[in-house]
Amino acid sequence: MASDIAVTLPEPDMATQATPDELHGYYVEDLELGMTSVYAKTVSETDIVLFAGISGDNNPVHLNQEFAADTMFEGRIAHGMLTASFISTVLGMKLPGPGCVYLSQSLNFKAPVRAGDTVTARVTLKALEGRRATFETVCMVGEKVVVDGEARIFVPSRTPPQ
Repeated sequence: MASDIAVTLPEPDMATQATPDELHGYYVEDLELGMTSVYAKTVSETDIVLFAGISGDNNPVHLNQEFAADTMFEGRIAHGMLTASFISTVLGMKLPGPGCVYLSQSLNFKAPVRAGDTVTARVTLKALEGRRATFETVCMVGEKVVVDGEARIFVPSRTPPQ
């Protein structure tokens, strides 16, 4: 059955459209050693289940309380890579932000994260070599380090390549 209702979408208002420059994060020329940024998130049951679904990691230590109760963790834990993904959030959205590209990441998993824990991911710029930046990375729950490591990131320049 055909509908007699017509939908007209408004034309985009160019005054509200973001330009690529407005969306861009820091350029390599803007970075200074010691710069730091954070992202904090309380991990929910939904986060854990959705991460299992999207990653395919359905290990029962993440999803089955009865199974997990008999492990060294004595209960369910969040995926380590879910926790580590908060580092990507800081790097990709804040420092250096949109426009940067991951080159590598080392990770050391120190302690479990559980549903209800608030994870704070922090990155600190420790070295610059051309357009490559090295960041110290850490995720904490309260005062406890749960993940740490180092990330290498390609950061765009305002100056086009020669």
